[in-house]
Amino acid sequence: MIMRPGQQLLLPANPLFVWASLVGALLLNMIQNMGLWGRSAWSPDLLAVVLVFWTVHQPLRVSIGAAFVFGLLMDVHQGGLLGQHAMAYTVLSFFAITIHRRLLWFTVPSQAAQVLPLFAVAHAVELVLQLLVGGSFPGFWLLLAPVAEALLWPVASIVLLVPQRRAPDPDANRPL
Repeated sequence: MIMRPGQQLLLPANPLFVWASLVGALLLNMIQNMGLWGRSAWSPDLLAVVLVFWTVHQPLRVSIGAAFVFGLLMDVHQGGLLGQHAMAYTVLSFFAITIHRRLLWFTVPSQAAQVLPLFAVAHAVELVLQLLVGGSFPGFWLLLAPVAEALLWPVASIVLLVPQRRAPDPDANRPL
């Protein structure tokens, strides 16, 4: 792949770090759901952000199967409809894999704008499944969650790529 001018060369992703960050995001999601505001409709889904990030950057390691398993874990934690998050995360991961080659050519703010519809589709899938089984409409505050997740994309890009950053001091023996 041809790199953009000024783009930094990254080290390979450590699989332990990838999976640890996904498990950490799952735990943060669980803590957030038990926090002060509970399972409010406007709160961002941190696991979805990290899952999309690694699906875009490491599609061979983190795929639709991992999204399904993490979705089932979230469903069991929340005690709701089994398969609601699993279906949403699977759709989210599928669309992230679909656009991952094109997405990496853009800057991080442009990437955030392009993953916003992915997050909106995932929340729409969750909402439709919830309404199909007789759940109540959570309100229009639900529209804030995809926006918050898209705003978290640059933060995730900075934090999750830190271990892969290569030293920026090239010399004659090490030009990269």
